[in-house]
Amino acid sequence: MDNLCHTLVGAAFGEAGLKRRTRFGNTTLMIAANLPDVDVLVFATGVPSVALRRGWTHGALALALLPVALTAAMWAVSRMCPARGDRNPIRARALLLLSYVGVLSHVGLDLLNNYGVRLLMPFDRRWFYGDILFIIDPWLWLVLGAGVWLARRRGAPHVASQALIVAAFYVGAMCVSARLARHVVLDEWRAARGGELLSLMVGPSPITPFRRQVIVDAGTHYETGTFDWLPTQVRFDSEKVPKNDHDPRVAQAREAPRIRGFLIWSRFPFWTLEAVSGGTRVTVSDLRFVGRGGPFVQSTLVR
Repeated sequence: MDNLCHTLVGAAFGEAGLKRRTRFGNTTLMIAANLPDVDVLVFATGVPSVALRRGWTHGALALALLPVALTAAMWAVSRMCPARGDRNPIRARALLLLSYVGVLSHVGLDLLNNYGVRLLMPFDRRWFYGDILFIIDPWLWLVLGAGVWLARRRGAPHVASQALIVAAFYVGAMCVSARLARHVVLDEWRAARGGELLSLMVGPSPITPFRRQVIVDAGTHYETGTFDWLPTQVRFDSEKVPKNDHDPRVAQAREAPRIRGFLIWSRFPFWTLEAVSGGTRVTVSDLRFVGRGGPFVQSTLVR
């Protein structure tokens, strides 16, 4: 999810009462809820960001160690900035608990997207996809933001708790919707094409929870479409997207460092080839994020 959503989740946990467990409780929750995204530092390097994002800092080892590191940092800050007349002292155990709550909430929310999370890093580089919520969900913003604002305005922790419950029910409903939609699309594909597919994504669309994006890996090509709940229907686009992955120029392009980094992340890669001065411009994109430019597309010149 986006960082506004992560921050609102941390703030909502704080306003629901967890911030009272220790000094810096609210601050710890909001930092922890964003901490795994420290891997955005990759943008300062020449490495394709998708090659490193949602890996080391979102994996099993990070889930165990990041909260400990944050607890140590917040404890150090408290020693450098001693409280003055603060009735809520610093508590290491509470800091550690809140750090785990924030970090786990972050990875759990990221797991709901179709971007993917390497949940077992560094022990296993496999990607896990929820295909449930779009990475930016205004409905979560609305529910959590209203809960935090009203809880602070009224001094009523139960309002933030209710916002978290509503958000949890929404996520649960979207989980059920995603699973049912996938079965409908799969049945429709089998009935229309009379064959099996290699892989399928019935992923979320921006803003509306009643429409989903469909990508079918049919082997040599992809097919795209949409699924709608109101009314319930599956529509496949007439145009097919060729993979072009058996072209010998593609085999050469795969050896380029930026292409290799991109393919670490790519789930539905397809290739385009363009004749240019000196050779062929070979470009790889991912059908999930087509048309969005870098870092979701990489190219190299094959001479």
